[in-house]
Amino acid sequence: MCAFFDTPAPRRIPAGEYPLWDRALALVNRDLAATLPDEEPLRLLGLPADDGDEGENVYVGMANGEWQGNFLEPDPSGDALGALAAVADAAQETVSELLWRAWPLCGEHNLGMHVYEADGQLSWWCSGGTTPRESAHLRAAVGGLDALVRARRPHRRHRQA
Repeated sequence: MCAFFDTPAPRRIPAGEYPLWDRALALVNRDLAATLPDEEPLRLLGLPADDGDEGENVYVGMANGEWQGNFLEPDPSGDALGALAAVADAAQETVSELLWRAWPLCGEHNLGMHVYEADGQLSWWCSGGTTPRESAHLRAAVGGLDALVRARRPHRRHRQA
């Protein structure tokens, strides 16, 4: 039995229920895997709507069912770029707040990045460093941070000739 003020347990939303958000979350999860390889993929979670509606609010949550921040606004237009921006923002809020760290970080400046749209593509944007030479820049497309992160390789033995 739940008291009046208890939050119900979130429903784990199965893949395919919200295809636009699923595709966006897959891209964001690529960035999460590249930058925080010990974290499990994020997932969509549903909770009953607060306003007494029959519907539910959808959140981006951690694999353990925790989430932070606002729910994803339904997008009736089916705009993939808008969906990616909403999911990336929600994912960043959840990861940053629950892990108590900025995410994702710019590899050049060690600063947290934010989503930014340029020329119809959503990218991770860094505000730059502390000197005028270290200006703001687009780091990578959302879903493309894996191209910037070197894979960890175990120490290899070199063959002796």
